[in-house]
Amino acid sequence: MDIRSLRYFVEVVKQQSFTRAADALFVTQPTISKMLKQLEDELDRPLLMREGRKLLLTDSGQAVYQRGLAILDEFRQLESELEDIGSLKKGRLRLGIPPMVGTQMADLISSFRRRYPGIELLIAEFGGLTVQQAVLSGELDVALTALTAETETTLNVLPLFSHPLCAVVPRAAPWLDRTGIALAELGDWPVLIYNEDFALHRHLMRAFQAEGINPQIAVRSGQWDFLAAMAEAGIGIAILPEPICQRLDKSRLLWLPVTPPMMWQLGLIWRQGIYLPHSAQAWIEACRRHWPQGGALER
Repeated sequence: MDIRSLRYFVEVVKQQSFTRAADALFVTQPTISKMLKQLEDELDRPLLMREGRKLLLTDSGQAVYQRGLAILDEFRQLESELEDIGSLKKGRLRLGIPPMVGTQMADLISSFRRRYPGIELLIAEFGGLTVQQAVLSGELDVALTALTAETETTLNVLPLFSHPLCAVVPRAAPWLDRTGIALAELGDWPVLIYNEDFALHRHLMRAFQAEGINPQIAVRSGQWDFLAAMAEAGIGIAILPEPICQRLDKSRLLWLPVTPPMMWQLGLIWRQGIYLPHSAQAWIEACRRHWPQGGALER
């Protein structure tokens, strides 16, 4: 059943006139008559009958009219909702964020919520590789992740920002006079790193392999504060991004830049060649505005 023919039929009943209905709908009277005839033919029963100058509903016409009012009202609500979604007054964004960068995203999330209060944010916190699979499977619309050479080529990538990696050690000998630590030195110490589902883990292991280092991995964890606590306890050297290090207790821990510099680069990923919700498009644009230099590197 064509929604337009149903709208024409309801208007004719309301106006009690084909002519007035045509004027109200900005169409010709023959168009109204043709559409109603098609509706009756489709339903295989008459809907209207004339009694003098009055238009009366048959039993079937009464049923179609009552249901038609409800259907048209639902359709108007649907049109309104679609308009709200298109204008970002309503919607949902499924966003992936690594646990270690939540604080860096707080200002952006706050400004996004102020600008689009009707968009519901569903935030999933996973390691980078898990997030990447969630985007590929369609469980997430867009995600922030550490970018590596293994980032799927079937994903769109928008680099946003990067920070150096640092070696976190106790504020004690033999580190007190050090200003940095060579990557090659890390082979001589137990290492504390992120779990294997974090892109940073893969990034570090690839760097060790390039240096011919067989790392002594003492602890793997998905929690940066736990790795820092293990470093403070002298269990090993934690490798953490510089922004995370800035949150550590300076009276107990030191963080030394790794040389040659190792960068932790983060960016947005989303699937290529699929429909991207308006909310996700708005988030991508918000990230471009927030990190304009990083966004210029999009591939």
